[in-house]
Amino acid sequence: MPAIAARAAAIPPSGIRRVFELAQGVPGAILLNVGEPVLPVAPHVLAAAARAWEADVTSYTGNGGIGPLRAAVAAKLARENALVVDPERVWVTAGGMQALHQAMTLTLDAGDEVLVPDPGYANFAMTARHVGAVPVPYPLRAERGFRPDPADLEAVLGPRTRVLVVNSPSNPLGTVLGEEDLRALLAFAARHDLWVISDEVYERFTFGVPHVSTAALDADGRVLSVFSFSKTYALTGARVGWLVAPHGWGEVLRSAQEAVVSCVNAPAQLAALAALEGDQGVVDEAREFYRGNVEAACALLEGAGVRHQRPAGAFYLWVDVAHASGGDVAGWTERFLRERGVAVAPGSAFGARGEGWVRVCAAGDRELLLEGLTRLPTP
Repeated sequence: MPAIAARAAAIPPSGIRRVFELAQGVPGAILLNVGEPVLPVAPHVLAAAARAWEADVTSYTGNGGIGPLRAAVAAKLARENALVVDPERVWVTAGGMQALHQAMTLTLDAGDEVLVPDPGYANFAMTARHVGAVPVPYPLRAERGFRPDPADLEAVLGPRTRVLVVNSPSNPLGTVLGEEDLRALLAFAARHDLWVISDEVYERFTFGVPHVSTAALDADGRVLSVFSFSKTYALTGARVGWLVAPHGWGEVLRSAQEAVVSCVNAPAQLAALAALEGDQGVVDEAREFYRGNVEAACALLEGAGVRHQRPAGAFYLWVDVAHASGGDVAGWTERFLRERGVAVAPGSAFGARGEGWVRVCAAGDRELLLEGLTRLPTP
């Protein structure tokens, strides 16, 4: 039999999904491992999708998405992100993941290197491998509050480096990068003529600090921006996101989109449009709900003497369990699930520097979150 493609075989498995699958066999398990909001989708968003299905709005749309949605996204970016773009630069994708995949497809050739944060979202490295590129981790250090240091980036730069991935607010760390940090990263990218892929999926969830879009500071058009409706509007299963591409990329994106999904399904796009144009109070309420969960969880951890990173954004807690995990946090999370009935994501799933840490999702029921945290071993 022919062999599977080497680049496909090189895609690393998801340590997050492994724990999720194991948890399905543990009755009554408290699931704190997957970033799934517990809040319901707003009724007007569900109604928009239902009307579309009932009216048989099921034909193809343009490769880049329906015009009203692209225009609404462009208006939102100008209003909230200080980013003025023509709607033609907005490409509606099958979730933020497809936006990330398209961004890497368009900027990386086989064997090229992409700098990814460590700890960082596991799918950055997975997607790079999927397109035949090589992910190269750059360290995010606890002593710097998990903010990137350009000197560390210089140390891992190579002759095949083509792309820098930036993620703010960070999954899994909750770090929010300010203008000074982003300008330093853009300066680094300009010095070495790199593309920058900016993952801003958690943009609407920051706690007392502003979100700054990397592309709003971009002087020469090197930033590709990844956004999603999944977390903001609890539409994780609808699979709608968007990519903001550099000027003049319309034709190549049209072909790339056609080759992957052709277009996102029309009812989901209409639901996303309703979400964007409807009452944003639901987003404010969600942010305050997550903030309350985070504050309650941090208070519990502080009282127990458990080291953790207090997030400034997103809805995750980064918790140090090195005192218990014995240098194998992936194995420890499996034992913790079996013995204590709590599923958390191993930090090593987010990079080698995540060893000894776990990511805890704070987007669910508060009582279950706090109960799960009480079962963590104390130092």
